[in-house]
Amino acid sequence: MAANSRKLLLLCALVGAFVVIYTQLPPGVLALENLQARHLALLHYCQQAPLQSAALFFTLYVLVTTLSLPGAALLTLLGGALFGLWPGIVLVSFAATLGATLAMLVSRYLLRDWVQRRFAGPMRTVNDGVARDGAFYLFALRLMPLFPFFVINLLAGLTSIRVGRYWWVSQLGMLPGAVVYLNAGHQLGQIASLRDILSPGVVFAFTLLGLLPLVIRWLFARFSRTSS
Repeated sequence: MAANSRKLLLLCALVGAFVVIYTQLPPGVLALENLQARHLALLHYCQQAPLQSAALFFTLYVLVTTLSLPGAALLTLLGGALFGLWPGIVLVSFAATLGATLAMLVSRYLLRDWVQRRFAGPMRTVNDGVARDGAFYLFALRLMPLFPFFVINLLAGLTSIRVGRYWWVSQLGMLPGAVVYLNAGHQLGQIASLRDILSPGVVFAFTLLGLLPLVIRWLFARFSRTSS
């Protein structure tokens, strides 16, 4: 009974946080046009209060990712524009991974039944992939645009993958895409659409990179069977 009460309280807290953020943020605050218009003002604030602005950016990124709100890609772009490539990599990489891990834990311990009903088909695919290839499969999902990241977080919560492994695989798998967006943040004012950043060639390269560990694992298993 106590465990159920704690779950209910946590769920209410998450719903409350979602409602507060969704209702209090001005409409279009995470739209590309709005970020471009406010770029210089935000940059000035970051220069005046670098530690405070970094902490606020990190907290907002974690909340957006944990609550599966739209805007993580634009926040990554903004991180590159405000903090530069290397500080942006540190902030975004750890904020995105922390948020993704928290979202996975919410799915595992609070939303399990809902996720099973809502994503029954993809759930079977991900379960089979994790059971067969483990961390290699998760790494491939993080690199390939097969499922949106928030769906991966929810589905991974229902698998048997350990939290520590989920953390480091997610951090490595999301890093290349983060670097692309952070680097593009230097030209924030010239970007007309997010599609300008992830060109078909970049998406294809990420797909090949994601498939590489699966192919290596398959070749190793095949070689081992042949040798024995």
